Amino acid sequence: MAKEKILVVDDEQDIIELIKYNLEMEGFRVSSAYNGEDALRLAKRELPDLLILDLMLPGMDGLEVCQVLKKESQTNHIPIIMLTAKTGEPDIVVGLELGADDYITKPFSMRELVARVKAVLRRGTKPGDVKEKLVFGNLVVDSANYRVTWKGSFLDLTPTEFKLFFFLVQRQGRVMTRQQILDGVLGDDAFVTDRTVDVHIRRLRMKLKGASSYIVTRRGIGYMFHADIAKEET
Repeated sequence: MAKEKILVVDDEQDIIELIKYNLEMEGFRVSSAYNGEDALRLAKRELPDLLILDLMLPGMDGLEVCQVLKKESQTNHIPIIMLTAKTGEPDIVVGLELGADDYITKPFSMRELVARVKAVLRRGTKPGDVKEKLVFGNLVVDSANYRVTWKGSFLDLTPTEFKLFFFLVQRQGRVMTRQQILDGVLGDDAFVTDRTVDVHIRRLRMKLKGASSYIVTRRGIGYMFHADIAKEET
């Protein structure tokens, strides 16, 4: 059975060939594009299972490509991993807020890239498929009853803390910016700020006890729930 198809977009042929070789060695089917316009055309025609997208492209850049794909119903479900320079922190934030699922900075190891690809594909939930109870080893998140248990013990979270945690858990492995958290969890209050998100995260981590390490900080970007850490605790 053929593995998922991946579209790699970068203006450097050597990088594309290296990524393509390593992904094909893992059994993936790979196509490629060298600019934004071709990336859009191929994405709409082939509907790949994942897009690896360099932000620095000639003509239409990666952020524009991401924005177009996420606005169109035909392609908005395609997960995107952004490739960016280490100094491109503002672009990373914008890309994540446009709907990208993850990012990796250049230079990167192929082992890391392949691992990221597998993680994004593994966690992908189809639109509308929301489970009431999510289990990650010793951690159980029950959305129907607003309950979180760790090693069988109930964790006493406030409604806001539960909503914040569940927001991250549903997007497991995906970095969520502070603005996305504000909009998705705390947006009803006009007075909340980025600092408010950090305070809520800190309090949530204290209450999660041994499960606190599952919330990972990406400095300058935001936070994510790391499902693979939870699996290691099984």
